[in-house]
Amino acid sequence: MPTLLEAAQAAGDDADALYDAFLEWVTGRGIALYPAQDEAAMELASGNNVVLSTPTGTGKSLVALAAHAIAVGRGGRTYYTAPIKALVSEKFFSLVETFGAENVGMVTGDSSVNSDAPIVCCTAEILANLALREGADADVDQVVMDEFHYYGDRDRGWAWQVPLLLLPRAQFLLMSGTLGDTTEIEEDLARRTGRDTTLVAGAERPVPLHFRYEKRHAHEVVEELLADREVPVYVVHFSQAAAMERAQALASINVTTREQRDEIAAALGGFRFTTNFGKTLSRLVRAGIGVHHAGMLPRYRRLVETLAQQGLLRVICGTDTLGVGINVPIRTVLITELSKYDGSRMRRLGAREFHQISGRAGRAGYDPYGNVVVLAPEHEIDNAQAVAKAGDDPKKLKKVKKKQAPKGFISWSEQSFDKLIEAEPEILTPRMQMTSAMLINIIARGGDVFGNVRSIVFDNHQPRREQYALARRALAIFRTLRDAELIEVTGDGRIRLFLDLQPNFALNQPLSPFALAALELLDPDEQDGGAGSGHYALDVVSVIEATLDDPRQILSQQQFKARGEAVGEMKREGIEYDERMELLEEI
Repeated sequence: MPTLLEAAQAAGDDADALYDAFLEWVTGRGIALYPAQDEAAMELASGNNVVLSTPTGTGKSLVALAAHAIAVGRGGRTYYTAPIKALVSEKFFSLVETFGAENVGMVTGDSSVNSDAPIVCCTAEILANLALREGADADVDQVVMDEFHYYGDRDRGWAWQVPLLLLPRAQFLLMSGTLGDTTEIEEDLARRTGRDTTLVAGAERPVPLHFRYEKRHAHEVVEELLADREVPVYVVHFSQAAAMERAQALASINVTTREQRDEIAAALGGFRFTTNFGKTLSRLVRAGIGVHHAGMLPRYRRLVETLAQQGLLRVICGTDTLGVGINVPIRTVLITELSKYDGSRMRRLGAREFHQISGRAGRAGYDPYGNVVVLAPEHEIDNAQAVAKAGDDPKKLKKVKKKQAPKGFISWSEQSFDKLIEAEPEILTPRMQMTSAMLINIIARGGDVFGNVRSIVFDNHQPRREQYALARRALAIFRTLRDAELIEVTGDGRIRLFLDLQPNFALNQPLSPFALAALELLDPDEQDGGAGSGHYALDVVSVIEATLDDPRQILSQQQFKARGEAVGEMKREGIEYDERMELLEEI
């Protein structure tokens, strides 16, 4: 039987032959396509754009595989994009198995493998920067955008919008389980590409979900889930610190048997846990408890994913990063809160966020169902347990002193939980921004720079008011780059760069100057036993990583210093202790 690549290449540009080649390949592996998968594959073979909005577990990855095969069969170049490097890496290895190592590449910003291959896996920002730098001339015939709901992400949504604006030759497959109404995106995409754009939606989830609201503390619920074998359990938090604290707290309960601990030890083998965090993680994973969040070193994060995929971790405590497409078996999702800090304010979870996290529960082909358990607010749990303890005794009930919600707390209830279960995902809000890196990439493209900037500023998905704000921002960045002598305006009115910058040049992170300053403090020749760790290369990676997300250690020290200064000032002003403690929480 020919490989998928061979069958697709033999079919060439014949739409029916391409579809038949894919269908024969999946049938030969004993796979029966769901109706949504079949429809999407036919539309892709016909050359149309497809918006695939089906629940988690309905086989979107197989549709993506069909898209890549169809593009390569036609002799084109296809890009797969995802929001996180772990998902890009996982997809890269999966596609290598199907199409062969020589036909698949990967580019994530910190690594590049076979980048000239006909199939390239990359982060969304990589493709967006390519589109900015090369425009309609980019060697991109097809784009498969996974987790497309990131289009509405406040900070990163621009990277999902830019390829739609600047790659008119490409065929698009946009995939997510939580898209909402995409009518405007479909119409705009059809206008720009000249291709029909088809929405494939409404598929039924093959693994049903059971929802439950709990007025018990997390450790009590986890103990019950372990006893009932509703594992693995993913305990979701919305801060890295809370996830770590929960994992350490759960280490006091009996999660694994002796045999399971022996299996974990054998799987770890000679893995080196070299940092203080690593030593804590070592103790936790040996007890069957994983930790997973974006602030971990990649090797630790990948270790947890590998152990989980092998079924060796019965409990994983983390943030919602594990809800982003990574193939890890999870029977039960335990959500500790229905409110989160979104970078500017505390707010309740939206329907899209809730369904995205819930969708990780239950794995098709392995689980008959998935569980989604949501905890009540902690002070309400304490109050309910205090009332239950008092029983029917009026005197005891009268003595129960109910706890109040913390200041600034955004509460939720079983009623709001029920509404989230039934709610449709909100309409995606388009996000666009203008940064120095984006402008540099457009200038590097050459040609009519002013026209190219004007096009992306005013011919996008944003409301007119936001477009004018983008234009003002672009002008301010242009003046800064000109004054810094990074660009110049020639006598004939052309705008060009003073320097020849590498193709993947980026200037996005506000903390980049911190990284440059910190690197100078590291000693490449320092050995173990000195003042540092003795692992210069790992220290460099850690410094760079610290600029990519909020660096917890730095921010906590800044907060510690600010609170110390505030305490001294409040004591001088004679503020009482209880009031001081409340005021400190606001810092």
